[in-house]
Amino acid sequence: MSNNWEMVIGLEVHAQLNTSSKLFSSSPNQFGSEPNENVNFIDSGMPGMLPVMNFACIEMAIKTGYALNFNINKYSVFERKNYFYPDLPQGYQISQFEFPILTEGFINIDNDGNQKKIRIERAHLEQDAGKSIHDIDPKFSFIDLNRVGTPLLEIVSYPDLSSAEEVVSYMSSLRQVLMYIDVCDGNMQEGSLRADVNLSVRKKGGELGTRCEIKNLNSFKFIRQAIEYEFKRQIDVIESGGKIEQNTMLFDTSTGETRAMRSKEFSHDYRYFPDPDLLPVNLTQDQIDKVKTSVGELPQAKLDKFIKDYKVDKDIAKIITVEKQNAILFEKMISETDVKPKFIAAWLVGDIFAFIKENNLEVSSLNEKTKEITDLLKLVSDDVISNKAGKEILPKVLNGQGKPSDIVKELGLEQVSDSGELEKIIDEALIGEEENISKFQSGSDRVLGYFVGKCLKATKGKGNPKLINKILLDRLKK
Repeated sequence: MSNNWEMVIGLEVHAQLNTSSKLFSSSPNQFGSEPNENVNFIDSGMPGMLPVMNFACIEMAIKTGYALNFNINKYSVFERKNYFYPDLPQGYQISQFEFPILTEGFINIDNDGNQKKIRIERAHLEQDAGKSIHDIDPKFSFIDLNRVGTPLLEIVSYPDLSSAEEVVSYMSSLRQVLMYIDVCDGNMQEGSLRADVNLSVRKKGGELGTRCEIKNLNSFKFIRQAIEYEFKRQIDVIESGGKIEQNTMLFDTSTGETRAMRSKEFSHDYRYFPDPDLLPVNLTQDQIDKVKTSVGELPQAKLDKFIKDYKVDKDIAKIITVEKQNAILFEKMISETDVKPKFIAAWLVGDIFAFIKENNLEVSSLNEKTKEITDLLKLVSDDVISNKAGKEILPKVLNGQGKPSDIVKELGLEQVSDSGELEKIIDEALIGEEENISKFQSGSDRVLGYFVGKCLKATKGKGNPKLINKILLDRLKK
């Protein structure tokens, strides 16, 4: 059925800005406070209270402009978007409509191993609304206004996306960039980043269908599920002779289904007009240029550097760069040792990340332990201890139980790397092994493993495997 159909998707992504106070008031911009704790007279819509622009939000919008290839507009205007809802005390939302701060950007996403350019129509600043809570009491709804006035950057893509996989790739790439430039913390569970999905279906190559908007999706899993369900729903409606109505939809996470919330509004329904309490934003080129220096290295540039300059495998480099804190930890480790970055990267995405996950830690918690970690990796890299011994010691080092060199001595894990001593052990191991030696010389590589194991056993596991291999090969070839 769906083979004859294709989906066309555009996204409206709301990114909560990492500011200490709200967009137009001095109330704290923080998650997890008691209900209605972070609310002042401006947030609660008291008469005569005037909004005051938080310029840090403008600077973060400019940073986003540089990072996402936007035109940064020197002139932008805040307007009132009028609608009435219990969690919107003012009766309007302050947003940008006709003159947004950012226009015509783009981001490249990974699409089945290839790069695809997704155009972004605009990004504008606006304040968030409050939160209505309906599941505490069977008779009453409750209102928490803490979120009112929280600064948002709404990023609106063109309908360039054509699958759930592309949407997830776009969202993850966008999240990564915003986190790298410290504009948004990317915490989707807390609502710091959420998406409205505009989806329509059409016969392949045919005319664009009527779109429905699925509101407030805050996880990659739910985004994927909602898109796949809505795609099938719209096809079923059309193929059964029905017509798609332009609705705003909710996604029910318990059933995995979308359902209509209200008919979709048009821009004229909101009666936009310039906010009389706020002057237009007029930026100078100097103000815009000053922000550029704070953008820093973007994820793609960092990925390219890790692959080309540090010779890290692409898949491993992707794992490291997916989160900014991963990259910070990796580069700090590189700066403190002469161990090859590729070797460090393999340990980082393996045993070190496994330790972080098992112990429910933040990656940044290891930033103060990088010297101890790299000292341990140096011991492994220089064959002072075996790879196996390094894995045994790592949790002790990460738990702050001492210096790697001290733990090695305490546990007696130092490798035997004395050539003379290993030669004696190998010579003894080869005594009476004429048949196996003959098998090796006839081309049986398995025999080498047998001899290495025998020699390691003789050294009680402390022999340097690389050196044992080398000496054994020299002996066996003779």
